[in-house]
Amino acid sequence: MIGIRDNEAQAPPPKSRAPELAARIFPEGGWLQTNLDLEHRPGQERMAHSVAAAFRDDLPLLVEAGTGIGKSLAYLVPGIIHATDCGRQLIVSTHTISLQEQIEKKDLPLCRRLFGSAPELARYAGFLSTVLVGKSNYLCTSRLSHALAERASLFDDAGYAELLRIADWAETTHTGLRHELQPPPNPDVWDSVNADSSSCSRRNCDCARCFYQRARARVRSAQVIVVNHSLLFSLINAGGARAEGAGAEAAGVLFPGDFVVLDEAHTVPEVAEESFGLSLSSLGVERTLKHLYNPRTRRGILKKRGDAEFRQRVADVLDASGQFFGFLAGTLLSERPIVRVRETGTAEPLLGEPLAALERSVAKIADALEDGRERDELLEQRARLRAIRGGVDEWLGLANPAHVYWAEKGGRRQTIVTLRSAPVDVAPELERCLFGAGVAVVCTSATLALAGEMGPFAAAIGAPSARAQVDESPFDFERNMRVFVAADVPPPSAQDSRSAIDALADYVGFCCERVAGGSLVLFTSYRDMQAVAAAVGPRIVSLGRPFLMQGGDLSRTELAQRMRDAGNAVLFGTDSFWTGVDVPGNALAQVVIARLPFSPPTHPIAEAKSELIRDRGGDPFNELTLPEAVIKFRQGVGRLIRTQTDRGTITVLDSRVLAKAYGRLFIEGLPQRSFTRLTVGNRTEQFRPFT
Repeated sequence: MIGIRDNEAQAPPPKSRAPELAARIFPEGGWLQTNLDLEHRPGQERMAHSVAAAFRDDLPLLVEAGTGIGKSLAYLVPGIIHATDCGRQLIVSTHTISLQEQIEKKDLPLCRRLFGSAPELARYAGFLSTVLVGKSNYLCTSRLSHALAERASLFDDAGYAELLRIADWAETTHTGLRHELQPPPNPDVWDSVNADSSSCSRRNCDCARCFYQRARARVRSAQVIVVNHSLLFSLINAGGARAEGAGAEAAGVLFPGDFVVLDEAHTVPEVAEESFGLSLSSLGVERTLKHLYNPRTRRGILKKRGDAEFRQRVADVLDASGQFFGFLAGTLLSERPIVRVRETGTAEPLLGEPLAALERSVAKIADALEDGRERDELLEQRARLRAIRGGVDEWLGLANPAHVYWAEKGGRRQTIVTLRSAPVDVAPELERCLFGAGVAVVCTSATLALAGEMGPFAAAIGAPSARAQVDESPFDFERNMRVFVAADVPPPSAQDSRSAIDALADYVGFCCERVAGGSLVLFTSYRDMQAVAAAVGPRIVSLGRPFLMQGGDLSRTELAQRMRDAGNAVLFGTDSFWTGVDVPGNALAQVVIARLPFSPPTHPIAEAKSELIRDRGGDPFNELTLPEAVIKFRQGVGRLIRTQTDRGTITVLDSRVLAKAYGRLFIEGLPQRSFTRLTVGNRTEQFRPFT
């Protein structure tokens, strides 16, 4: 065995200059202010010092950074310095596309300007960065070439026309990313050409042409890698740093020796729950099977290889799948769209044997082929069949006692049945894969604390011993935000829901008509939103103002852009609109909170968490429901003031803020805590928004 030379064994690790340089970049009169003419922000300076120290010492850190702190630069600047000095990679994970785009197009170029502005920082100016998305979003040119060659076996006329459209686009796109192709590609055709296959590899692909292999090459050389939370946990589940060549005991989350920033970290527990659980849909099973062979069209990747017996086995699994999921739809899900499963034996294991037989057939065909792209593709399909069988067995057997299991139906016609599971307590998983990875993990968001305390979030994320700090926003909320609370809107009631909706619609119409700029109205249910929209929407349109609502053909990003462009639109949104929507200026002059954002206590995850808390002797409402609602409330309020010059109105239409003891926590969550009570009798005089 070859030993390490003494001088190598004793060589000190590379020294990070991040703390030293942060002390010269961020203070008043520092390089950020003098060289880039950016204002000094004390909160940003404090955060940058804490982040630099966490990177240097490879320790966890939780930072609540209020709106306007400039948190992106506070972690990117020391992160790039640390990555360059130590030869490591900074992973930045966000929840929303808008923040990813801000980091890529605004913040990272600003870092390059900063590093190019002072001789002492010159060595950092050439840092490399890249945005990484999931494999299925990239076009694989090798799979595209194969699909074109095998078009008769794979596609009918419409599918082939779509394939030609993708091939034409491949000649002009620089990234090969699906979202650039408009209109979006047909999902079945895209499945045949995207990079989410083991056949897309450095062995099988021309790495100079394959879009995914080129993206991977950029990742290998980058100092900064930007991902989203969903992809982060997907890659962790796929092995993370260990899958990239690090040993089981080596430090690293995604890559050996990396270090991580989780921005918009308030969403991490929810995303991790989805990622660490099971999600197996009837549509996904059907598409996997028909990719192999579609009995109706008589096409598929094994049309040439499979014999009549093989084709019959695919038909058998399709039939068993239809019976299995159809049984669940007609029994378990006949009355409700989401139902928790508490006992084994919910359905007969109809899929097990047919799937196993098909899996053996695919393996037999693959074993007859020489090593190469086609064999890799078949082995990938065998692995998917095995994963389906394992997922069904796990769900039927409730195999993981630490998980909660349920079924749900969805899709536009409510015909897609999905088997689901999630960990009841995600904190141990996060502690293992993030905070136990031996590298720095920084979590930051504008909303992490509850009444100024970070303990609840630290416990939920699996980092109870992490250092935590709160840096408040520098914005002048006392001057620029007015808060109104309606005292006479009836609380939600199943017995008298019509009166509550009528009162809500009356107030929403009143508030939106009296604010000249844009209004964002946040709901907690689609039903309430649609009922209020039916009453208020025509009134808004009659005033010559755009009325926008979630749930149509436009995405959240497109709706937010319409609001920015209009300047005086009224936008109705539910769950996803409480966070991540960024509309500065008078285009968003009012946020209306229709109801406090309490999650339904009947959802299987919430129900199982409540049971766990009760078993520990705790109070589910105070420990789970209330903290989550306060954080979401703060996120919704945070949509209003996005820049130093923004001003506007927060209008809360849920009287429980005044009537319930817990209401003070919501008031304390407001950046401007003084408010005016409204009633139908006084609102004409008392409701005075900015003009």
